[in-house]
Amino acid sequence: MHGPATRFEEAPHFVPDSRQAWARLVLALVIGSIGGAGMWTVVVVLPTVQAEFAASRGAVSLAYTLTMFGFGLGGVIVGRITDRFGIVTAMALSIACTAVAYLLAGASVTLWQFQAVYFLVGLGSSVTFAPLMAEASHWFVRYRGLAVTIVASGNYVAGTIWPPLVNWGVQQIGWRASHVALGIFSAVTMSALLLLLRARMGGAGAQDHAHAAPPQLALPISTNALTVLLSVAAIACCVAMAMPQVHIVAYCGDLGYGVAAGAQMLSLMMALGILSRIGSGFLADRVGGMRTLLIGSLAQGFALLFYLFFDGLTSLYLISGMFGLFQGGIVPSYAIIVREAMPAREAATRVGIVIFASVFGMSFGGWVSGVIFDATGSYAAAFANGLGWNALNLAIVVTLLILARRQHSLAA
Repeated sequence: MHGPATRFEEAPHFVPDSRQAWARLVLALVIGSIGGAGMWTVVVVLPTVQAEFAASRGAVSLAYTLTMFGFGLGGVIVGRITDRFGIVTAMALSIACTAVAYLLAGASVTLWQFQAVYFLVGLGSSVTFAPLMAEASHWFVRYRGLAVTIVASGNYVAGTIWPPLVNWGVQQIGWRASHVALGIFSAVTMSALLLLLRARMGGAGAQDHAHAAPPQLALPISTNALTVLLSVAAIACCVAMAMPQVHIVAYCGDLGYGVAAGAQMLSLMMALGILSRIGSGFLADRVGGMRTLLIGSLAQGFALLFYLFFDGLTSLYLISGMFGLFQGGIVPSYAIIVREAMPAREAATRVGIVIFASVFGMSFGGWVSGVIFDATGSYAAAFANGLGWNALNLAIVVTLLILARRQHSLAA
């Protein structure tokens, strides 16, 4: 109990859970809400870009796939940079990458250039999720779970505010000029916010995490083994998560309710997902990240089960709302578990690896659900497939909880 206090005394300029910590967190959330735009702009401009390049929907959609791949891979790369040189350096590099990528997107003259550039957009945007969650975990002890989920909500906030703004820009000045404008705006605003964050961190550059609290969760396995198990769990839960998120619009169209109804359900999921993330943070601060992940995974499984038995319009709205409330806190729970069980000096890299696995799970889950639909002519089997993957996630989480309890008993 005396170890962490001594470490914090070595850094009198900063106290975890202090007003300074909350000021940093607010800046991090705003940065994430701006930088997260890259995850959503490609979705809005797909039809316009498809028409201009006279391409198929599948060919243009490859830009989204590359965005997700860049986002996932960037979490690992930028996470490593964060661990070695600090979040300020990592974010500065990412801001430059994002700004250049947006400018290049606006200058694209062929489809392959547009697709390739969006890999860079995803790479640049990645700093606003896994690395920033890991960094925020160093600023808090008592409210660590809440802090991590607030930062993670920046992605959902971006998904709420940017699509309509980008759509308006496309209608007014075209998709190319919109990308250029977004690049300039992102570079200027995020650079200014980064300077404020750097000032709040006392000009800290490298290893601001040197005075962070040590791990609190003991497990009888290595950090590498834990990273692998968490990565498999992340893939499993996100394959299940992808089914409603990726296919709810098409599902509603197949049922005759129209794509507009499906889009509203998706928007409802995202909006309630913000509440879910914040709520899961409160829960994690009381029961820990592992139990929070277990509760979220169980709840997500129940929501998927309801999709199998109810397909009325009102029922789908209700179930989609439930799904949003249940699943929003699952992914940030992995970042909380990493910080609870692993040293701070490698947290950003480890979180990046697990988040990369979750991105792969989302991508694979969206694809395999479509393949199952093509093979069966129904989404019932796809929902059942999601339940199976969700069960795998539950099995891993329960195993880790048993190991943690056994280790605690031995230590006592």
